[in-house]
Amino acid sequence: MSPVSFELSNVDAVRWLQHQPSESIDLVITDPAYESLEKHRAVGTTTRLKHSKASSNDWFRIFPNARFGELFAEVHRVLRRNTHFYLLCDAETMFVAKPAAEQAGFKFWKPLVWDKRTIGMGYHSRARYEFILFFEKGKRRLNDLGTSDVLSVPRVHGRYPAEKPVGVSAILIHQSSQPGETVAD
Repeated sequence: MSPVSFELSNVDAVRWLQHQPSESIDLVITDPAYESLEKHRAVGTTTRLKHSKASSNDWFRIFPNARFGELFAEVHRVLRRNTHFYLLCDAETMFVAKPAAEQAGFKFWKPLVWDKRTIGMGYHSRARYEFILFFEKGKRRLNDLGTSDVLSVPRVHGRYPAEKPVGVSAILIHQSSQPGETVAD
């Protein structure tokens, strides 16, 4: 088995995508720091990202909903034909992101649910899940049609506050790519 090659970048996602050749990527999985996190922090319904009374934290900058159009346009441009795109988000962001991705040219299939197996922070019914919006550019069959639309993978505790477990990405990569293909996260 040959070693997996990878590149790690610490730049704005849209700017990174703009520097990628058109139709050069086989799968995109992204988890932007969605704007609704700030709303929840402002009213005190999440403490994971607490830093100060300001809307900042030590971990990352929020990705504004207003930028989804440019993000999705670039994702659509860099994806090869007949590929998939997954966006992790909360229920509020889903209603903003879905129409913006469709406007960029993606076909929306369905929301997948990441069941974290334990409840998290929250005020009105504490959150136990996140959505993974499943989009397609062209037509591509999933690798395992027997995979559920509910991905039950335990959350990561005690590290980066919005860290996703490797198991979630592994399922999505397995479903939507082949060995040797290029995956952007």
